[in-house]
Amino acid sequence: MKNDDNSRLVYSTESGRIDEPKAKIERPKGDGVVRIQRQTSGRKGKGVSLITGVDLDDAALDKLAAELKKKCGCGGAVKDGVIEIQGDKRDLLKQLLEAKNFKVKLAGG
Repeated sequence: MKNDDNSRLVYSTESGRIDEPKAKIERPKGDGVVRIQRQTSGRKGKGVSLITGVDLDDAALDKLAAELKKKCGCGGAVKDGVIEIQGDKRDLLKQLLEAKNFKVKLAGG
Protein backbone atom coordinates (compact mmCIF):
# COMPACT_ATOMS: atom_id res chain seq x y z
CA MET A 1 0.00 0.00 0.00
CA LYS A 2 1.23 3.47 -0.83
CA ASN A 3 2.17 5.61 2.09
CA ASP A 4 1.52 9.22 1.11
CA ASP A 5 -0.71 12.06 2.23
CA ASN A 6 -3.56 11.10 -0.09
CA SER A 7 -4.06 7.53 1.11
CA ARG A 8 -5.43 6.30 4.41
CA LEU A 9 -6.97 3.21 5.94
CA VAL A 10 -10.79 3.24 5.64
CA TYR A 11 -11.74 -0.37 6.40
CA SER A 12 -10.26 -3.24 8.35
CA THR A 13 -11.56 -6.82 8.36
CA GLU A 14 -10.79 -6.95 12.06
CA SER A 15 -12.65 -3.84 13.25
CA GLY A 16 -14.80 -2.73 10.30
CA ARG A 17 -15.13 0.82 9.02
CA ILE A 18 -12.52 3.21 10.37
CA ASP A 19 -13.63 6.79 10.97
CA GLU A 20 -11.16 9.59 11.37
CA PRO A 21 -11.40 11.41 14.69
CA LYS A 22 -13.16 14.70 14.21
CA ALA A 23 -11.15 17.72 15.18
CA LYS A 24 -12.94 20.02 17.58
CA ILE A 25 -13.44 23.35 15.89
CA GLU A 26 -12.55 26.28 18.10
CA ARG A 27 -14.75 29.29 17.58
CA PRO A 28 -12.89 32.59 17.55
CA LYS A 29 -13.36 34.72 20.63
CA GLY A 30 -15.54 37.73 20.06
CA ASP A 31 -15.05 41.30 21.16
CA GLY A 32 -17.67 41.06 23.89
CA VAL A 33 -20.45 42.50 21.75
CA VAL A 34 -23.42 40.34 20.76
CA ARG A 35 -24.63 41.28 17.30
CA ILE A 36 -28.16 40.67 16.01
CA GLN A 37 -28.75 40.86 12.28
CA ARG A 38 -31.60 40.01 9.93
CA GLN A 39 -30.96 37.73 6.99
CA THR A 40 -33.15 36.51 4.13
CA SER A 41 -30.61 35.35 1.54
CA GLY A 42 -30.90 31.68 0.63
CA ARG A 43 -34.11 31.29 2.63
CA LYS A 44 -36.72 31.91 -0.08
CA GLY A 45 -37.60 35.33 1.31
CA LYS A 46 -38.17 34.12 4.86
CA GLY A 47 -36.34 36.28 7.36
CA VAL A 48 -34.34 35.06 10.33
CA SER A 49 -32.54 36.89 13.10
CA LEU A 50 -28.93 35.79 13.53
CA ILE A 51 -27.27 36.23 16.93
CA THR A 52 -23.47 36.13 16.79
CA GLY A 53 -20.68 36.88 19.23
CA VAL A 54 -22.07 35.01 22.25
CA ASP A 55 -19.06 33.63 24.14
CA LEU A 56 -20.65 30.52 25.66
CA ASP A 57 -19.91 26.82 25.33
CA ASP A 58 -22.18 24.64 23.19
CA ALA A 59 -24.42 23.44 26.03
CA ALA A 60 -25.00 26.95 27.38
CA LEU A 61 -25.58 28.24 23.84
CA ASP A 62 -28.27 25.58 23.26
CA LYS A 63 -29.91 26.49 26.55
CA LEU A 64 -29.89 30.21 25.71
CA ALA A 65 -31.32 29.51 22.24
CA ALA A 66 -34.12 27.39 23.72
CA GLU A 67 -35.02 30.16 26.15
CA LEU A 68 -35.01 32.83 23.42
CA LYS A 69 -37.17 30.68 21.13
CA LYS A 70 -39.67 30.12 23.93
CA LYS A 71 -39.89 33.83 24.81
CA CYS A 72 -40.23 34.83 21.15
CA GLY A 73 -42.78 32.11 20.43
CA CYS A 74 -41.02 30.87 17.32
CA GLY A 75 -38.57 28.28 16.07
CA GLY A 76 -34.88 28.45 15.46
CA ALA A 77 -31.60 26.58 15.56
CA VAL A 78 -27.97 26.78 16.64
CA LYS A 79 -25.47 26.33 13.81
CA ASP A 80 -21.70 26.76 14.22
CA GLY A 81 -22.04 28.97 17.28
CA VAL A 82 -24.67 31.22 15.67
CA ILE A 83 -28.21 31.29 17.05
CA GLU A 84 -30.89 31.54 14.34
CA ILE A 85 -34.36 32.71 15.40
CA GLN A 86 -37.14 32.59 12.82
CA GLY A 87 -38.69 35.92 11.91
CA ASP A 88 -37.58 39.51 12.42
CA LYS A 89 -37.52 39.67 16.22
CA ARG A 90 -34.43 41.87 16.62
CA ASP A 91 -35.97 44.38 19.03
CA LEU A 92 -37.38 41.70 21.34
CA LEU A 93 -34.12 39.73 21.21
CA LYS A 94 -32.16 42.85 22.08
CA GLN A 95 -34.31 43.45 25.16
CA LEU A 96 -34.04 39.82 26.28
CA LEU A 97 -30.26 39.68 25.85
CA GLU A 98 -29.70 43.05 27.56
CA ALA A 99 -31.72 41.73 30.52
CA LYS A 100 -29.12 38.93 30.71
CA ASN A 101 -26.30 41.54 30.89
CA PHE A 102 -25.03 41.10 27.34
CA LYS A 103 -23.78 44.13 25.40
CA VAL A 104 -25.96 44.06 22.27
CA LYS A 105 -25.76 45.82 18.89
CA LEU A 106 -28.21 45.64 16.00
CA ALA A 107 -26.06 44.90 12.97
CA GLY A 108 -26.83 45.24 9.29
CA GLY A 109 -29.69 47.09 7.63
